[in-house]
Amino acid sequence: MYSAVFLLMLAQWPQWGGPNRNFQVDSPRLANTWPPGGPKRLWVRELGEGFSGIVVDGGRLYTMHNRGNRGQSGEQELVVAIDAETGKTMWEYAYRAVFTNDAQVGPGPHASPLVDGDRLYTAGVTGKIHCLNAKTGKVAWMHDLRLEYNASPLIYGYASSPLLYKDKIIVPVGGQGYALMAFDKMDGHPIWRAGSYTNAYSSPLVINVDGQDQIIIVTNVLWTRPQNAQYGLNVTMPVWGPDNLLFVSSAYNGGSQVLRLHQKDGKTTVEQLWSGYKMHIHHGDAVRIGDVIYGSSGDFGPAPLTAVDVRTGKVLWQDRQFPKANLVVADGKAIILDQDGELALATLSAEGCK
Repeated sequence: MYSAVFLLMLAQWPQWGGPNRNFQVDSPRLANTWPPGGPKRLWVRELGEGFSGIVVDGGRLYTMHNRGNRGQSGEQELVVAIDAETGKTMWEYAYRAVFTNDAQVGPGPHASPLVDGDRLYTAGVTGKIHCLNAKTGKVAWMHDLRLEYNASPLIYGYASSPLLYKDKIIVPVGGQGYALMAFDKMDGHPIWRAGSYTNAYSSPLVINVDGQDQIIIVTNVLWTRPQNAQYGLNVTMPVWGPDNLLFVSSAYNGGSQVLRLHQKDGKTTVEQLWSGYKMHIHHGDAVRIGDVIYGSSGDFGPAPLTAVDVRTGKVLWQDRQFPKANLVVADGKAIILDQDGELALATLSAEGCK
């Protein structure tokens, strides 16, 4: 694993998508170019299998991975704390997580941890959520969403990264009366539950619509809008803008749409600005810079980095040099990591990728 400390040591990255869950972070000025061999590698170490992202707080990196033979009784998930300077393990916590995946794309975990002060919150591929002491790894509380609340079974396993809102940890569960649940962040007791829709793979997002905080996760108890995707594969987290525009995208037959939201006296109105299939994001992220949305558009075939006008849906350009890229934006520049392991620094604009 190549260290991402060159970026993340500049600012805290406490959760999936960064401080504001939009894959953008304020940072000191970054270099305009990298040397031919790329940035200096600080350290490298091995981890087990999995797709969990890395979060950063107080000089520590936190992530999750799998250990053991897939589908066997000894299979475990590990939460690990890593020293950001040296790459050495500070602590790890292991628990049983036997997962049989019919699609055979990997064992999980998929979700990224969330760190809040001295607490670390995680969600595993089998639907177990934990609250751990961030300094020691000691368990404060846990819930098994499948056993306790009959969470929706998903072919690829549980993948939603937990959301912190005020004093609550919010997670999608799925099922009758338990679509979305909030737990007290300190002791884990259930605070509320809402909705009866099934779960998907996307992570929840808090937006503010004309003064009212709302939680967006595929559908919502304040309002709903269809975003149908084959096999229920809604994976990408929506993108919210200060102009009350919400970008939603899925692969396969899902496509993308932009919704304009307004709220008055507790009632939200939803207007669709556009929808189409020229932009369809599989499982990567999307970022918005100005009036342009950037993300890798495609599923099983080519997935070129694509730019679309957020207001019209017009495709501005496509760049095929980064297959299925994930993006982080800092200092007006994009750090790009594609599925082939290529790491790049680029400038994105309506005119192209440089």
